[in-house]
Amino acid sequence: MKAHTASLINALVLIAFGLWAYFGSETPSPTAFIPVGFGVVILALYKGVKKENKMVAHIAVLLTLVILIALIKPLTAALGRHDSVAVVRVVVMMLTSALSMFFFVKSFVDVRRARAAKAGGKER
Repeated sequence: MKAHTASLINALVLIAFGLWAYFGSETPSPTAFIPVGFGVVILALYKGVKKENKMVAHIAVLLTLVILIALIKPLTAALGRHDSVAVVRVVVMMLTSALSMFFFVKSFVDVRRARAAKAGGKER
């Protein structure tokens, strides 16, 4: 999977599951919109990530890391409430964020290796 595809999936999951958390709750909290906001921004960065714009990709990976860390608190709260639906919802958001991070790092490493190989070929 390419980084832009993983980022798109992550953005859509953050948006959909954040909205589900808010509208599916008997006592909705506005904090449920935090993943939605991150998802919308990551989605807005999609074209730049797909075009392999280095700056946009780094912004997207930073936002992905921030939301991954930020989701720890909702996970611990859901576990404390024994709310299995909320646990699954947060774990899925965390998994898509972690997978997105993995594919971003992989793409950065692949680009660096390709540049090194290209530079090595020019010296011969």
